[in-house]
Amino acid sequence: MRVLIADDHPLVRRGVTELVRSGHPDWDCREAGTLEEAVKYCEHEPIDLVTIDLGMPGMSGPASLAIFRRFPHVKVVVLTGSDDRSSIVACLGAGMRGYLLKSAAADHLLHALEIVLEGGIYLPSALTSVWQISPAVPALQPLYEPSIAPLGSALTERQREVLELLSEGCSTKEIARRMNLGIGTVKVHLAGIYKGLGARNRMEAIVKAGRLVAA
Repeated sequence: MRVLIADDHPLVRRGVTELVRSGHPDWDCREAGTLEEAVKYCEHEPIDLVTIDLGMPGMSGPASLAIFRRFPHVKVVVLTGSDDRSSIVACLGAGMRGYLLKSAAADHLLHALEIVLEGGIYLPSALTSVWQISPAVPALQPLYEPSIAPLGSALTERQREVLELLSEGCSTKEIARRMNLGIGTVKVHLAGIYKGLGARNRMEAIVKAGRLVAA
């Protein structure tokens, strides 16, 4: 496996590199300090996975991750200090396969990289619990599909309102309270959202909605 560690802080790059090598001595780790350097690596070498900081030079937030779509074989994991919910959703929409906070334990990083390289999507359990999503869901299977119907034609106006609250991390009960609806009615709307977006659960609906917003 060839892993590229992209971060503008040399000490962070070196620390992550050493951590990865300690867990997987056979992995080939490279380092980049800017988005431009990271892209050049992907253009000229068979990179399997990139860890990237959203705040390094050349990055303009989650939207910058879309550039890696030029390399469909490259899996991208965001390694950053922000747990902002909207940024996480935007990163998922841009094609990210993992999101990890720099404050996470070392073994969590290795676990995340392993999951992503096996074809899954990794989110920290703290984040999935906030969204009331089972942490096993993103870890077991890839959630992206090559194409989906436009949001405007797939959902009703009411369903779009529910989806917006869902993306904010609201539970079914919270959505019902904020929209002055019965919980059963909200569940009906959720079922319609899943069907309209071709999603199997809350996480897939959030991911696909994020992709549509970022497109």
